[in-house]
Amino acid sequence: MTTEMDFTCDSSTFRKGPEWQNGDGSPLENGAKRIVNEQEFVYYDDYWIRYYPPPKETLEAKKTLIESLTRRTFHHTEHGINTPGHYLAKARDSYNNENDPRKKRVNAAMLAGALFNRATDIFRTIVDLAANGVEVSNDNELMQECGQCFKEALELGTQVKHYSGQEGIDELWGEPFRAFSVPIESFYESRFIKIAQAMKNIDVISERLKEVVQPLSTFEGAATHIDQFATAAKYECETMRSDANANFLVWPQFVAAGEQLAEYAGHPYNDTAMPAWLHSTGLKLMHDGKSLIEWVARARVPMPVSTSLFDNSCAEFSNAARGISRPQQQSL
Repeated sequence: MTTEMDFTCDSSTFRKGPEWQNGDGSPLENGAKRIVNEQEFVYYDDYWIRYYPPPKETLEAKKTLIESLTRRTFHHTEHGINTPGHYLAKARDSYNNENDPRKKRVNAAMLAGALFNRATDIFRTIVDLAANGVEVSNDNELMQECGQCFKEALELGTQVKHYSGQEGIDELWGEPFRAFSVPIESFYESRFIKIAQAMKNIDVISERLKEVVQPLSTFEGAATHIDQFATAAKYECETMRSDANANFLVWPQFVAAGEQLAEYAGHPYNDTAMPAWLHSTGLKLMHDGKSLIEWVARARVPMPVSTSLFDNSCAEFSNAARGISRPQQQSL
């Protein structure tokens, strides 16, 4: 069911009504569940998240999960590092023989990609063997090599950047290894925790952006667009692509709200003291905030480095706006 969705709400009121609280006023605990409008939700770290039950613990289910997470990791990281597993030896030699620091970082990312794909290839073979009646224990050489490839890829993953180029996403890069190492149910729990952290990150970005543009008359109405996109981003953050009922509502709204925010031009003539360059800087800040919210929502993990850089840009814009002499202008 998808009737619970309210894309127009203020981002700060996202699932905060009485139906989401304990009737006796006691604090909510992580892992608590609610059914609202026939849809189940789970609570983690101040956020109610759409609940998806984990599949039954089988090698086939684990293989499907690892393959999906591996594809997702490459989708959100820099281009050119999805190295096929059969190039592992070449990728390792290139990494070991490179001396230029910048090039070596890229070679490290390519080696991590090869290790990821090799581990996935091995695990796929293990599942195929099991399907043919061949038991492969955790102590088996294939299983040990698979785990070692994932572990080494995770260590090298600190040198892999998000496709924006601003930072790496260690949380995302480690997901396939965690899916290999722990029961599927435990992995799903960690997924809900990361989504809650991502939702918090989205709120931090949107609130900071509103804080610096809302007091300026040239950005009248901007807060509404920011709120609508942040709300849609939180829905996108929690929704699995396989959930067709929700996805066909969530994704169009997420894209549409993003387009509205990107197309917002403000009201540059509302304040004659506002220089054109400063108004343009504010619009760029809104565009950067929109991009950052989008990156977090789609990766479903927080991006603290990029958020810190964005906060610095907000502070610079706020200081510049304060320096503009204007009569009866509300201070930032």
